[in-house]
Amino acid sequence: MSEREWQALTKSEEAFMVNSYEIDILAGVWGDLDEADQSRPVKELAGILLPLIDRGWIEVRRVAPWKSPSGQRGYQHGELVPREQLPAVLEDAANWEYPDDADWVGAVTLVETEAGRKITCRSPEEMAG
Repeated sequence: MSEREWQALTKSEEAFMVNSYEIDILAGVWGDLDEADQSRPVKELAGILLPLIDRGWIEVRRVAPWKSPSGQRGYQHGELVPREQLPAVLEDAANWEYPDDADWVGAVTLVETEAGRKITCRSPEEMAG
């Protein structure tokens, strides 16, 4: 299933799927978008991303702080952004930029779901193919 589904994605959709498993904030998608997509307004890009979310392949979350048992600090996926808030959140250009202070807490991040993993990961049968 994943190979067929993956092949059906547009380049823009593919960039969002890649970003969802790269463990980066939304701003990281700019490196995966092709040149034509990089010139699109974020409202238009949000319109491409929302159907992937509605298919259940990607979740939008806020980055939360994390602390390891040894005391090292880092980040983890935090609270889910409610679906009704997504259009406004994704159409806000500030959410598509890296923070100036390098603190990602509260930043928007795309998270691959189990259903999304079935699209991005090839099955053993497909790999044997």
